[in-house]
Amino acid sequence: MSTPVGLISLATASPPHELLQTEVAEVARAVLQDRFPQFDRMAPVFQTVGIRTRQSAMPMEWYLKPRGWPERMEAYTRVAVELFEQAARRALDEAGLTGAEVDIIVTVSSTGIATPSLEARAMGRMGFRSDAARVPVFGLGCAGGATGLALAARLAAAEPGKRVLFVCVELCTLSFRMDGLSKADIVATALFGDGAAACVLRAGAEGFAEVVGAAEHTWPDTLDIMGWRVDPEGLGVIFAQAIPPFARKHLRPAMDSMLAGQGLEVDAVDRFICHPGGVKVIEALESALDLGQGALDHERAVLADHGNMSAPTVLYVLDRARRAGLPRRSVLAALGPGFTASTVTLRAA
Repeated sequence: MSTPVGLISLATASPPHELLQTEVAEVARAVLQDRFPQFDRMAPVFQTVGIRTRQSAMPMEWYLKPRGWPERMEAYTRVAVELFEQAARRALDEAGLTGAEVDIIVTVSSTGIATPSLEARAMGRMGFRSDAARVPVFGLGCAGGATGLALAARLAAAEPGKRVLFVCVELCTLSFRMDGLSKADIVATALFGDGAAACVLRAGAEGFAEVVGAAEHTWPDTLDIMGWRVDPEGLGVIFAQAIPPFARKHLRPAMDSMLAGQGLEVDAVDRFICHPGGVKVIEALESALDLGQGALDHERAVLADHGNMSAPTVLYVLDRARRAGLPRRSVLAALGPGFTASTVTLRAA
């Protein structure tokens, strides 16, 4: 990135409904065991994914009744706007700004459909100016935190002085289904949580870090690894191939290539800040990048406390890493549908 962009603030927001993993496992057994013959064989995933608690958009009993698109999208629109506002306000407060001082708003979300989009629905609440540029982005999935941050930084670099607000909101739990169950649905039930995160960026401004580079790598013929299918009842999760072995085999060459474009090597990175898709994904990342077992400690902590929230999750990890003290050079990394690896290179202030 030719113009370094200051990452001025970072904030997160979680919905109010706390889900204990032990309780989710018990309820899932009671509700799904008779519907899915392979449930007993799949049940250990609730213990092995590395999650203690998660937060959800709706109380647990809401998920136990059949829901269609209208009910799911009503819940998505209402809760997503609330979380957008919470995360955005916290990020703006930390930056010492108001909504009226925001020039560009980048919104990332792939777990619901809202037109007008979330930032438009929040404009009155947030006090955004009528001439603020709106950039809603859909379809990035778990890579959205990294790709969205890179997009926001590129927009800030292209218009020095402009204040860019980046917000990502995902309500993964709204995809929970009791019809047509598959192995992927059971894994998603054990894994997904909800959350939001927001950042303020500005070229030339001082912050806790600078965005100095970004890169992506999309592997050919991998559309079936991760994504959503659109069914009459709602979104259905796609996990057609196991992600950990794919990451263990293919991530390192892609990372070498992405860093080489910035004149860097893996050994020059002081800390990788990764999206924790699950414990096995974390272990695969540590192996692929030669980090040593246990190196991705913030990733494990976020996963344990919040589950996999898709796009915002890597920003939760970044928040923990910055509070612990960012090293001089770190690389934010996330894997998402496409199948794509997305990275953002940061230099600590």
